[in-house]
Amino acid sequence: MHAALAVHPASGNGAAERLMESVAARLRPVVDRLDVLVAHTVEESRALMTDSRAAGLDVLVVLGGDGAAHQGVQFCAESGVALGLVPAGTGNDFARALDIPERPHAAADLVARRIAEGKRRRVDLGRAGGEWFATVLCSGFDALVTERANRLTWPRGPRRYDVAILAELAAFRPRPVVLRTDVETLELDATMIAVGNTPFYGGGMRICPGADPEDGLFDVTVVGNATRRDLLLMLPGVRSGEHTAHPAVRTLKAAQIHLAGSDLPVYADGEPVGRLPLDVTCVPGALTVVG
Repeated sequence: MHAALAVHPASGNGAAERLMESVAARLRPVVDRLDVLVAHTVEESRALMTDSRAAGLDVLVVLGGDGAAHQGVQFCAESGVALGLVPAGTGNDFARALDIPERPHAAADLVARRIAEGKRRRVDLGRAGGEWFATVLCSGFDALVTERANRLTWPRGPRRYDVAILAELAAFRPRPVVLRTDVETLELDATMIAVGNTPFYGGGMRICPGADPEDGLFDVTVVGNATRRDLLLMLPGVRSGEHTAHPAVRTLKAAQIHLAGSDLPVYADGEPVGRLPLDVTCVPGALTVVG
């Protein structure tokens, strides 16, 4: 068994770097070879992963946050290399969706146990703009919030998103959007659209509460022409998924989606993937995960 531990030292404000040795120590007893790949940039990370794959990599374990997990997904999708996650970031939404413990050492112990037992499962991924994504793709208000949150250095953790939400509320207005699926077409003034492969984004917000990464379909949450007051009333329920009961919210399922109508930014797994228009596809079983 050849495994690699990909470490993004800056994840979690340096938590990943501090945890690197202790996590590696938990993995070494269950594998024949463990490469520790420390990368400070996306390009460096991809180069190190490619070198390990050339040496016959079986499992890639990512120590970091959702940005690090996103890079691991790009590498492992449709490759046969299984992905394991040890969360050490500020959001950790993909790990949360896979029921991986929040505490890094508990997560590392779980990943090690599953490697030893040979447990694997296949999960769906989304594909958009040449990028894979594992959690949620969003456009509109929530994409603008993500854009702003990524620029903030304070506060740390999910509270960054709360600050970004309040800042974006002051300026945002609904935009004309066309949403075409393999089943129906919607033309509306939309506040936001979230396409969920898994339920969570923004550090545990259950924006697409019914999303299941093993059903071959996206869960789509569409917030129509909502006022600022509507959004303020709706936002507390996003943590629990209760926002879907609001009259401005519509949910649907689809495997193929075309989004157009406004030049809005699009984010997936918290990473920029371009602007509208954009085609989004659910690819069943595209990723093998340890578990």
